[in-house]
Amino acid sequence: MANKNDKNSQSSFPSEGAESGYITGSEALMRALQAEGVKTIFGYPGGAIMPVYDALYDYTRGEKKCFDHILVRHEQGAAHAAEGYARVSGKVGVALVTSGPGATNTLTGVADAMMDSTPIVVIAGQVPIGALGTDAFQEVDLVGVAQPISKWSYQIRHAEDIAWAVSRAFYIARSGRPGPVVLDFPKNAQTEMVEFHAEKVDFVRSYVAYPKLNQDAVRQAAELINAAKKPFALVGQGVELGNAQEELLAFLEKANIPAGRTMLGLSALPSDHPLNMGMLGMHGNYAPNLKEQECDVLIAIGMRFSDRVTGSLKTYAKQAKVIHLDIDRSEIDKNVKTDVAVIADCKESLPALTALVEKNDHKEWIDSFRPLAEREREKVIEPAIHPKEGMLLMGEVVNAVAEATKGDAVLVTDVGQNQLFATRYFKYNKNRSIATSGGLGTMGYGMPAAIGATFGAPDRTVVCFMGDGGFQMCIEELGTIMEQQAPVKMVLMNNNYLGNVRQWQDMFWQKRKSFTKMMNPCYEQVAKAYGIPYQAVVERKDLQAAVENMLATKGPYIMECAILEEDDVLPMTPPGMSVDEMMLEI
Repeated sequence: MANKNDKNSQSSFPSEGAESGYITGSEALMRALQAEGVKTIFGYPGGAIMPVYDALYDYTRGEKKCFDHILVRHEQGAAHAAEGYARVSGKVGVALVTSGPGATNTLTGVADAMMDSTPIVVIAGQVPIGALGTDAFQEVDLVGVAQPISKWSYQIRHAEDIAWAVSRAFYIARSGRPGPVVLDFPKNAQTEMVEFHAEKVDFVRSYVAYPKLNQDAVRQAAELINAAKKPFALVGQGVELGNAQEELLAFLEKANIPAGRTMLGLSALPSDHPLNMGMLGMHGNYAPNLKEQECDVLIAIGMRFSDRVTGSLKTYAKQAKVIHLDIDRSEIDKNVKTDVAVIADCKESLPALTALVEKNDHKEWIDSFRPLAEREREKVIEPAIHPKEGMLLMGEVVNAVAEATKGDAVLVTDVGQNQLFATRYFKYNKNRSIATSGGLGTMGYGMPAAIGATFGAPDRTVVCFMGDGGFQMCIEELGTIMEQQAPVKMVLMNNNYLGNVRQWQDMFWQKRKSFTKMMNPCYEQVAKAYGIPYQAVVERKDLQAAVENMLATKGPYIMECAILEEDDVLPMTPPGMSVDEMMLEI
């Protein structure tokens, strides 16, 4: 990538309404963020970022007000909140923290954003450049630590670099395959005086954000699809990141191609669309997983062939010709050998492909999914969402909320069984309706990401499903929810276990439950301490009314459900097994 002195990597334009004269680097940062259209910042102050917070004071109140600053209770929460904001809004999320532990606390969120292609910019304070390398108080080599887990990391060593670095950071974060950017901001650059001129970076040498579409590849892909008897599309989050949901529907409907969705791509296709065959992956739906092993042409759209989707690569889709549409060249042939690669933004590649594919029926092929789906419904889904006796199950709790929200809500989850049940049984009618930690699988993601989602989509209901383990990993963010009155509807599914680990111990480790049983606090008292409305649901007969009460209550809410300890997520493809060896029962 280009550096600051690369004249081809930048262009300048006057700051709209800019005042003449010099300002501090901290105020220059405010103006640079303003130029990028930033409205919301999630952060936590400290010594090395204090000049910036002093400048921020004027930009969050009075005539200069242009930002809302959300004070989180932990810097990891700032990064996850920025992720949740970005996921549902389609904009770049921003986190502002101090140096040392403040910066390193964000790195889990940075790694999470990198794995899931989420555009965030983390701005962290740093000791003055004269103190770098001296083991100064709260000094850490943030650029060096962040580089492997971010799309770009850069140290702003002088105030004159601020406008360029901020614009470049936002361009890199949101363009092409999105991802996180980390800006390390030494204190001297925050206090230096600079004559500010906003800059607009829209090109970086050696960084090709949007590869040129190869029409020959499109024609080859169309020929394979037109000749296919059993085509199957795998829809990933890339469709949503490229804002190509309408283009996806046009493609699928013209050729009548059935589709499965990855966990992160669930809301790219409406839940009730007739070509939607369900979720792919280890705990996805039975029919799409088995049909991957039967199709003759596999069309992967904006997905990365995660191991949780493919199962054993030795047996995965060996019978199929593989077409891979992706904006990121590095994903091609990384896990699954591709016959035709269409490397471009799917907003561009899908219409080009649609123009060349022929109208088709594939009725017999589509009908062949139904017996498998019915088998799963009978053996797994109905017992999970409509149990007749016993304690509450996670599936029925999720289903009750999904039915009540009618597919219009934003789903946020933590990680574990709560995530797997929630993504399986929630309903999606709108785009950008899911925020969950896919690639990194970060416990503690749910609550702060849900806070961010309420700011990213303030007109939508945000429901966050959490287990008792993940809830306690981010419990401090109840303070943020209290202060902001962020309307997060928190569904705490409490089974007194680290449920997903417990399930694996039962299945693969001779039921040796090693440190997965949890002693939990009284969540009612926790909710009371934070002034958040709370209701416990123990009996099935109370569930529906409790859900309705939660959704009708203005502001935040905690609904704790007492879940059967042995509730297991099914179906399941055991690790290392082929996707067509998916288990419907244990």
